[in-house]
Amino acid sequence: MPASILRTAATLVLALAAALLCVWLRTPIPWMIGPLLATSIASICNAPTQSWPPLRNAAQWAIGTALGLYFTPQVTALVASLWWAIVLAIAWALGVGWLFGAWLHSRHAHDMNVGPREQRATSYFAGAIGGASEMTLLAEREGARGDLVAAAHSVRILIVTLLVPFAFTLTGLHGSDATLPGPRVIDPSGLALLGAACAAGGWLMKRTGRANPWFMGALAVAMVLTASGIELSAVPREISYAAQLLIGISLGVRFQRQFVRAAPGWLLGVAAGTLGMVVLCAAFALVLAWGTGLNLGTLILGTSPGGIAEMAITARALQLGVPVVTAFQVCRLVAVLVLVEPLYRWGNPR
Repeated sequence: MPASILRTAATLVLALAAALLCVWLRTPIPWMIGPLLATSIASICNAPTQSWPPLRNAAQWAIGTALGLYFTPQVTALVASLWWAIVLAIAWALGVGWLFGAWLHSRHAHDMNVGPREQRATSYFAGAIGGASEMTLLAEREGARGDLVAAAHSVRILIVTLLVPFAFTLTGLHGSDATLPGPRVIDPSGLALLGAACAAGGWLMKRTGRANPWFMGALAVAMVLTASGIELSAVPREISYAAQLLIGISLGVRFQRQFVRAAPGWLLGVAAGTLGMVVLCAAFALVLAWGTGLNLGTLILGTSPGGIAEMAITARALQLGVPVVTAFQVCRLVAVLVLVEPLYRWGNPR
């Protein structure tokens, strides 16, 4: 048996044990938090952990499908009415990302071992609130250090994914803005058809080179079907739990020992800056909650500097306006991907 299969299987067993332990301990989002913590610690200790990309893609597909089922016609109309708040959140995310990048540049530019322009590019794309792979690719186009950019986004998502659910649990920000998915009955034939349609959406997104294709494609198809009143089947919670476990693994295995040793000062700076961003985004969410009348917890998740899947999973687990959180996060991701590189080139002409 190939060593990679053994490593993947061992990592799955470790993640499952950690998830069951967190279920027993009643931690928030146990099926994602447990595997994330266990695989992170094991990876840092140089254990042979491994995430198999097809399993990660399947997890993204399953989560995207499940989240799309929340976009009933009534909920879609509510989300559409919040367009102005989403636009403000996008502008806020771009501004906070720029501020984070400027702070990283002021503290760590001289430790990057690259020229001044490359220093600016590294700091700027490391601070942007976007996907790790996309921001790393854009940074490398500008001659930046892709390893530092990728490390910054990995640390940011890890901290937000761990911090926000525990903070919500401690403060009691949950269960007051519940949104139920459209279909609530599991129909085997309908589930198979739904899964195939959403997989086709993911495949199409992949073929056209879109960001987060398996998540975004499945989400788009499930959203269109549900908003059109077509209810094929609910997604079994066991599938959702398995997807959360796989996403936790895919985040945790990034933290290899050499990754942590490479630039400890940079990682500490990113960690401190991420905590500052979380506080600033929570303050912005408080203002939006006053202006929109929506639940504060929902808007904290919608504007937090975390990943789409992780924040949407948190919203679903804590019953905090899944469609609103998903819409805010998806629109921000698309806007950042479209705008962040032109804004950089505008501010840093060759």
